[in-house]
Amino acid sequence: MKRSCELLASCGYFEKYQYSKETLCKDWIRQFCQGPKMDQCKRKRYRQEHGEPPPVEMMPSGYMTPEYIRFQ
Repeated sequence: MKRSCELLASCGYFEKYQYSKETLCKDWIRQFCQGPKMDQCKRKRYRQEHGEPPPVEMMPSGYMTPEYIRFQ
């Protein structure tokens, strides 16, 4: 069984991009949301430090989602 982040159900990034056909989004989800880099997710760290979810467009890497992907 595949391991998933405990915050997946309330993650705005996952909710918005989980069905994206964009390779970048698929790779981030595979690595950070359901893979080996779960503990390195900057979205998770942001939530812990600020007590609230990060902006939806913030990727697990901490960078903002490029505009060409946001509007697809």
